[in-house]
Amino acid sequence: MTEEGGSSIDRTKPSIARVYDYLLGGKDNYAVDRQVGDVFKRDLPGSVAIAFANRAALTRAIRTIATTTEVRQFIDLGSGLPTVDNVHQVAQQHDPTARVVYVDTDPQVLVHGRALLEENEWTRIVPVDVREPEQVRTHPDTLKLIEFDRPVAVIFSAILHHVNDDEDPAGIVRYWRDHVPSGSYFFVSHFRSGNNPETAEAEKVLQDTFGRGRWRSDEEIASVLDGLEILDPGIVPAPLWRPDAVDSPFNSSGERELTVWERLIAAGLARKP
Repeated sequence: MTEEGGSSIDRTKPSIARVYDYLLGGKDNYAVDRQVGDVFKRDLPGSVAIAFANRAALTRAIRTIATTTEVRQFIDLGSGLPTVDNVHQVAQQHDPTARVVYVDTDPQVLVHGRALLEENEWTRIVPVDVREPEQVRTHPDTLKLIEFDRPVAVIFSAILHHVNDDEDPAGIVRYWRDHVPSGSYFFVSHFRSGNNPETAEAEKVLQDTFGRGRWRSDEEIASVLDGLEILDPGIVPAPLWRPDAVDSPFNSSGERELTVWERLIAAGLARKP
C-alpha cells in the first residue's frame, strides 16, 4: 500500500516501501525516502532493528509453511520492494513450483514485480490496494496462479499497522479467512505497542509523514486473527518467533534480553481450522 497513485514514480514524496528498503540497506530509494529513514537512524537509534527482526521472522514463517505443511500457494499482501529472501525465493527453495502472488500499489514495487514475473512463471504482481481484498482475490493474475479450493498462505507482513482503525484491518483479515479453505495459514507481523516513549515517537514520525502507522497491543493484534487457531508460540516479539537453532542469538532456553526496539515488532502464525 502506498500514498502514491498512478503508475509513475513520484520522487518528491516518500514511499513506505522505499523507506523500508532503505532501512534494510537496499538501493531502491530516493533522497526523500532516506530523509525519513534517517529520522529513525539518527533520532531513534536502534530502531532499524524493527525492520531486520520483521524480515527475519517472515523468512522463518515462509520456511516453516513450506517445510511442514502441504501449502504451496502464497499471497503476500503489501509486499513492498524485493530484497533478500523474498517469499517466492524462500518457498521455491523447497518446491520450485510454489506459487506466489505479490500485492502492492507502489509504482516502484510494480516495476520490480514485473521483473519477477518475467523471470519466474510461478510469480505474479497484482497492483491492487490491500484494503480492497475482493479485487485482490478476483484479479485475473491472482486467479492464474491461486486455486482457492486448496489451502493458501496469506501473508500480512508489516502491512496491517499501516491500515488505520477506521479502515477495519480486522475486516480485511476476516475477508481472507472467509474465502480460503480449511488448512490455510495466516502470517502476521505488526508494530507492537510498548507503551513507552519509543513507541510514541516512532508512531508520530509515521503518522506525520504518511498519515498512517498504528502501534497495537498483543491483544489487538491477536484480535484481527479471530476465528483462526494461533499457533505456538503465539503473538510474540518477532525475534522470539521460532528463532533458528543454528544462528540464533538466544541461549538453549530461548532467552536473551531483547532491545526495546526488538520488542516493538510482533509476529504470529495462525491456521484456519
